[in-house]
Amino acid sequence: MKTPSRFLPPAGLLAALLLWAPAAQATDAPPGCPATLQHTFLRLQDEKPQSLCQYSGKVVLVVNTASFCGFTGQYKGLEELHTRYKDKGLVVLGFPSNDFSQETGSNQQIADFCENTFGVKFPMFAKSSVKGPEASPLFRQLAQLSGTAPRWNFHKYLLGRDGKLVDNYSSLTGPDNKGLVRAIEQQLALPAPR
Repeated sequence: MKTPSRFLPPAGLLAALLLWAPAAQATDAPPGCPATLQHTFLRLQDEKPQSLCQYSGKVVLVVNTASFCGFTGQYKGLEELHTRYKDKGLVVLGFPSNDFSQETGSNQQIADFCENTFGVKFPMFAKSSVKGPEASPLFRQLAQLSGTAPRWNFHKYLLGRDGKLVDNYSSLTGPDNKGLVRAIEQQLALPAPR
């Protein structure tokens, strides 16, 4: 028996309901968690869900990564940056992506490579998309805020302690870049929001 069309929701209503669903998750965020961190990703090593709200009040450097890229050596500098400033409130977050066809391995292979080759200890998350219509909600949000989606691996977005976008940096900007380090230090000098 065919369902009369009057019982089917209009396409606009259905689209609105689908768009509303992720926002409902955001209301579960702890008080004080900025919108840029109201996302959950699977941890790279064991694929357990991790809320980015755990980094509220920290200076956050979000980086899309890849294992087989000319910039892959930046892992070493990112780990050094993370180690140098983590006690002052910096966290580097790595998001492997195959959007540029240079991260073809499984999550476990990526985790092993990062740890064994570069000693990466900063938080890394399961492989996801960082550009275009398939981009994760975090990267869509960062692209909208900055006006720039990653054009290649190791694009960086710097968020202040309040979760607001401070700046974004191309792949050519290494972790030891004086301008990037200065911006991080300036953000670390600011008090965490209450």
